[in-house]
Amino acid sequence: MSNKKTTVGMINSQVLAYTAGRDVELDRSLVAVDCIGTAAHVTMLAAMPVEPPVISTAERDRVIEALNTIRAQAEKGSFKIRLSDQDVHLAVERVLTSELGDLGKKVHTGRSRNDQVAVDLRLFAKEQLWHTLEEVAALAEVLVRFGKKHEGVAMVGRTHMQPGMPSSVGLWATAHAESLLDDAAGLFHLLEMNDQSPLGSAASYGVPLPIDRGLTAKLLGFSRATHNVLYANNSRGKLEGLVLGGMSQIMLTLSRLAQDLMIFTMPEFDYFKLPPAFCTGSSIMPQKQNPDVCELVRAKASRVKAAELAVYDLVKGAPSGYNRDLQEAKEPFMEGLAVTRASLQVMIPMLAETTVNKAALLAGFSPEVFATDRALEWVAEGVPFRDAYDRVKEELDDLASVDPSVAIGKKQHLGASFGLDWGGYRDQIKGIRQQTRKQKRAYERAIESLTGVAYQVQ
Repeated sequence: MSNKKTTVGMINSQVLAYTAGRDVELDRSLVAVDCIGTAAHVTMLAAMPVEPPVISTAERDRVIEALNTIRAQAEKGSFKIRLSDQDVHLAVERVLTSELGDLGKKVHTGRSRNDQVAVDLRLFAKEQLWHTLEEVAALAEVLVRFGKKHEGVAMVGRTHMQPGMPSSVGLWATAHAESLLDDAAGLFHLLEMNDQSPLGSAASYGVPLPIDRGLTAKLLGFSRATHNVLYANNSRGKLEGLVLGGMSQIMLTLSRLAQDLMIFTMPEFDYFKLPPAFCTGSSIMPQKQNPDVCELVRAKASRVKAAELAVYDLVKGAPSGYNRDLQEAKEPFMEGLAVTRASLQVMIPMLAETTVNKAALLAGFSPEVFATDRALEWVAEGVPFRDAYDRVKEELDDLASVDPSVAIGKKQHLGASFGLDWGGYRDQIKGIRQQTRKQKRAYERAIESLTGVAYQVQ
């Protein structure tokens, strides 16, 4: 087997292919953020108080111009990461050195690929979290609109999958919306944890140069730099796992929603009808319209949780400092983000076009569904609860004439069928969008100021 020349030395070709793994493919998603991180790094190097300067102001401008060209090429799909590059970092450095000569060789001063990939993944995660928040808000909005539209439509509330008490379509839909709103709160917390720049920590132990890590953090739109340089790199894997934890919570919400839809669209229930375009047919049974989207959402929830656990397993026994095991965390990290976003994106239009069968919902009521309500009505008249509880068991047939719509109309306390805060839901969704938009715009302005060209979160 022949050896291959790379930026970091001669490597056996088989070893090169094995150690590069899928980075050559996966790192295409990191080209823009890698260039942005490098722009911040060379800007800091140009400001570093040493004589002679490592990089002059004019040289900094030349490097940033070249980086902007690489970004433009990446957007068009024409920037190539070669196997001999191993990853996006050395691919960018190769091009800079090819175009700028010795200046390109200076760019890596004071940093390692360890802190490069760490900052790349934090920038990538930041952008992906913002997109996810937008999609979570969109699905929550669809559910709230669905619930409001069918606020007065009675629906049997179930426990143990058996008929329990009168409920409503509005209560059902907003229960899932509220879960998504909690998931969004978790994502904002993740954004705050992610809002630290590891750049300048190098190989985990700092460098003997007067670098300004606070400056690079500011240039990249971070609120601060990760303080401890060893932890800056030890947080690799840990951060990805935390983000995937947030994604798995969203998928948990979606999976339960999907499971409900699969149950309530069965002919035996027929409460809801999924839009035909979001169902698939059978290769042998002409009549079939299968809820494949819902089934796959349920399955993909396990995939995302597996990605979280895979990253956890990779780092739980790793010693301090960088270990190559971390390379294997990139694929499940990116997959978990992509699967979650794709699941949100397909659920949004599907729920928007789902219809309600009011007749089937009403037909689902039987006298015993009103038993608890009747017992509590007697309590309100002075009957001890246990006596009312026993008495109603003997008089279930008397409940046959109860109107489900009237029953849910009596539930007006906070969070019940007719005590839902529709304005509060709308305000929370609006708040998610406003906060996301504000954070995104601040970041975009920072990157535009750094690079001199317009930037939009990808």
